[in-house]
Amino acid sequence: MMKYILVTGGVISGIGKGIIASSVGTILKSCGLHVTAIKIDPYINIDAGTFSPYEHGEVFVLDDGGEVDLDLGNYERFLDIRLTRDNNLTTGKIYQSVINKERRGDYLGKTVQVVPHITDAIQEWVVKQAKVPVDHDGVEPQVCVIELGGTVGDIESMPFIEAFRQFQFKVKRENFCNIHVSLIPQPSATGEQKTKPTQNSVRELRGLGLSPDLIMCRCSAVLENSVKEKISMFCHVEPEQVICVHDVSSIYRVPLLLEDQGVVSYLSKRLNMPIETRPRKMLTKWKEMSDRSDRLLEHCSIALVGKYTKFSDSYASVIKALEHSALAISHKLEVKYIDSAYLEPNALQDEPVKYHKAWQKLCSADGILVPGGFGVRGTEGKIQAVNWARKQKKPFLGVCLGMQLAVCEFARNILGWTDANSTEFDPETKHPVVIDMPEHNPGQMGGTMRLGKRRTIFRSTGSVIRKLYGDAEYVDERHRHRFEVNPDLKTHFEEKGFRFVGQDEEGERMEVIELDDHPYFVGVQYHPEFTSRPINPSPPYLGLLLASAGKLQSYLQKGCRLSPRDTYSDRSGSSSPDSEISELKLPSVSND
Repeated sequence: MMKYILVTGGVISGIGKGIIASSVGTILKSCGLHVTAIKIDPYINIDAGTFSPYEHGEVFVLDDGGEVDLDLGNYERFLDIRLTRDNNLTTGKIYQSVINKERRGDYLGKTVQVVPHITDAIQEWVVKQAKVPVDHDGVEPQVCVIELGGTVGDIESMPFIEAFRQFQFKVKRENFCNIHVSLIPQPSATGEQKTKPTQNSVRELRGLGLSPDLIMCRCSAVLENSVKEKISMFCHVEPEQVICVHDVSSIYRVPLLLEDQGVVSYLSKRLNMPIETRPRKMLTKWKEMSDRSDRLLEHCSIALVGKYTKFSDSYASVIKALEHSALAISHKLEVKYIDSAYLEPNALQDEPVKYHKAWQKLCSADGILVPGGFGVRGTEGKIQAVNWARKQKKPFLGVCLGMQLAVCEFARNILGWTDANSTEFDPETKHPVVIDMPEHNPGQMGGTMRLGKRRTIFRSTGSVIRKLYGDAEYVDERHRHRFEVNPDLKTHFEEKGFRFVGQDEEGERMEVIELDDHPYFVGVQYHPEFTSRPINPSPPYLGLLLASAGKLQSYLQKGCRLSPRDTYSDRSGSSSPDSEISELKLPSVSND
């Protein structure tokens, strides 16, 4: 029987349910179980594709082109799985499917209502999606972790809570359990950990028919025993069912934190799962990663030049990909967020202090990254950053729009086409170096882009990016864009040493650019950050970090191998950045 673990949240949203759900999945996967994950978002949008990055953070893109919540990125990175668009369930999707059925006459004239029709549709969706294989071996999952977004008590999440209230009886008690994540505030005035918000949140959950099996308390410091006992007494659970999830040095410590507090043994008893109690190989990898993360001494700074820099979740996967690469080369990452609008010449008059600060950050960074984005605001500032990276020979990576603007910058300053631009920003330009794609329909906003996994063929055997990918002939990466480099102008660029080293299978779309006579100047049309993993960093990002740390040439000369101190032990049960010397164990890591 499939085992279902529902993760709900109380007190406030953004409390860390996604990391906790991912960590629970990770420790169960480390026991040899096949785990899948579903994220429920109680908003009426069909998907996350039309969201502002300031509202919900980045839009995460899956292999099948699904534009989903960024928590699915956490699931994929932690569990090393490949999810589909149906693993993200929204109120909009449920209502759309029910209304479509009603229009077809599937309900035979019955009055269509929230109960039972909407709640039944939710349960059917979860049961069907839980069976879809997500691992590389194609085996059907045994455990499904379901995260319910928002906060218990929200009017939007009521149909979902009711659906799971019914669901727990349908699948039987031994196949369903509820983890409730709550906040334990600690006001600075008294320094006392307060349990009242958690008590109220659990009471509300119980009133709606769900009883938490584990209460995970998010707090800044370790939970005091007296506080644990108080929660146990007032929330009707045993003290061992109260789990402390305090702030830790890195998110890689969260699975270890849950493991140390007996979450696996509790879930194995509660859900009647036959789990071996032997030491788990996969968690050794997490321990090594978090230990290494804590003791890094060398620093590497990357200037992230974007337009949503006030909210780091807008670039969640980009930051994670940079972290994975920094960890792989044993450097502590420092990200310098730069709002590209402040790099533009007119900012010198309007906001001189911010202008000088932005340029100071850019000039002092070891490497420069221009990520994807939409809209004209700040694009000229990004072009200024590209120009600086090219002229000063600073390691540079342009992703999606970042690559397109690198093409614009080169056309303006080297080819002499001063008005060169993307038709997205200047439809009247005489030199449209970036144009909209034939299949793009500007009339409809959602899902009109080139989305999901597409193949890129390397046209050049000597390119740096091909070597970083292990001298592969092609790569499959995820895309999300409406515009592309104008293929008709390709020869003008290549004559001047601006090479299109990767193209699509038809040879019509420019996918990867590289500049001759530069330590690392790379642009990719796809989004490699979506497939980066903690133990297996994304090659374009790894190249940027290596070049920024001055290690790229020696890495390439060694045949793209990391030094022994930068590899993980083979006890991890997962792929290592360097399989050939993965048996060399990290120093000062114990065998527990």
